[in-house]
Amino acid sequence: MTVRIEVTIGAPPDQVWRALRDPELIRRWHGWHFGEAGSGLDEEIRLIYVDHVPEEDPEGRVLVLQDSDRFTLHETADGGTLVRITRAPRGANPDWDAYYDDITEGWTAFLTQLRFGVERHGLAERRTVALTGALRDPAASMLDALGLGAVADLPVGSPYKAEAVPGDVLEGEVYAVAGHQRALTVAGFGDGLLLVGGRGGIGALLTLYGTPDDRFGDIEHRWTSWWETVKTPDDGAGAETEGPGQ
Repeated sequence: MTVRIEVTIGAPPDQVWRALRDPELIRRWHGWHFGEAGSGLDEEIRLIYVDHVPEEDPEGRVLVLQDSDRFTLHETADGGTLVRITRAPRGANPDWDAYYDDITEGWTAFLTQLRFGVERHGLAERRTVALTGALRDPAASMLDALGLGAVADLPVGSPYKAEAVPGDVLEGEVYAVAGHQRALTVAGFGDGLLLVGGRGGIGALLTLYGTPDDRFGDIEHRWTSWWETVKTPDDGAGAETEGPGQ
């Protein structure tokens, strides 16, 4: 079965193509910041999007990565862009087959972040807090753990307001629902984005814009401290944070 992941972005294909090929722009939507001054993310971007790209066609807007995942961009009737990732079939890289579903979840999350970053912020600089790993209770929902269980069944575009367990009152709308994931806008975090759920070791990804150092530090401390109390014992995963100005 062919696995495809799609997102439609309200921006022209040329602009979205640049977001896929310029490492400085890629770091504003792909993954999350980790390592000294985000150096871990920069190294990951270089490995995936620069050093090992077997096929690149700027005119046709086709990009094939080392693991044979294929990006194609298609202009929509209203001048936007449909981004489609066609995943390599299982078995194409046996070393990664055990992580196939996790990688699919990762691409799903990152395309949501790409769309949000382009449409809402023009791919401005961001800061991130990533809660990676899994809850100690395997039957628990990350939304419930965060105190956001009430949004689980809300459709895209629905407003919400809730007090999250880490101590913040969150307010915004349901931005996207994709697979196991829910993405919520967060007005109080500089029109930020909270992506919750999914698999692949992603508990929650919090993206903030225009947040002063002291406020970011406070948010980072509360969210990561809470996560340490509910996640599985440290197995190399944990809470990872970084961003411009860190």
